[in-house]
Amino acid sequence: MKLMADFNGRVALITGASGALGEAVVEAFLLRGATVVGVARSMEKSRRERFHHVAADLTETEGAEAAAEEAFGLAGRIDVLVHVMGAFAGGTPVAETGEDTWDGMMNLNLRAAFLVARAVLPHMIKARYGRIVAVGSRVGVEPVAGLSAYGVSKAGLNSLIQTIAKEVRDQGITANVVMPSTIDTPANRKAMPKADFSSWVQPASIAEQIVSLASESAGDVSGALIPVYGRA
Repeated sequence: MKLMADFNGRVALITGASGALGEAVVEAFLLRGATVVGVARSMEKSRRERFHHVAADLTETEGAEAAAEEAFGLAGRIDVLVHVMGAFAGGTPVAETGEDTWDGMMNLNLRAAFLVARAVLPHMIKARYGRIVAVGSRVGVEPVAGLSAYGVSKAGLNSLIQTIAKEVRDQGITANVVMPSTIDTPANRKAMPKADFSSWVQPASIAEQIVSLASESAGDVSGALIPVYGRA
């Protein structure tokens, strides 16, 4: 099989690397020759060549900066940031949503993205090259009753990435969001056992979209919110 993008010599920092989607993204970049720094609070030890695990709390400045420095230290560069990290909570209307749920979604889905992007951008700006791809959600553009905290956090992520795209558009850096609908993962199947799994999006499919956006040839695509809805 011929792979369409070549990341030999490139360094990719991938957050949320231990989840089902994160693992698919990591594998997609490794297959194309990238050196990958995978960020996750915990992860099974990997013997994969060119893969490095960083345990960090990206909702804190120190964790985000440590992850960026680890990636930069490997080869003096960070070419790609893929922000997969995120979480889901919801099921209650605004009138019944607790502050802990609201704050949790903002921290995990928005604050972490801001902190890691802020840590990585100076390296990309200095190099005048970079690709940033964040994983958003369909709910970020199509609000769903009962998912206020989640939806607002993902809408904020969209705005953050589009703002970055405008700020760095003349510096060889792009920033985009892929927005999946329901992803076919073991956790989602367990949570929704009666759903039609065949309409869900496969992690490998999302990973391919991310790889395409992170490639050198995608320099003209920036500030985009790209739906990856499958047949949902």
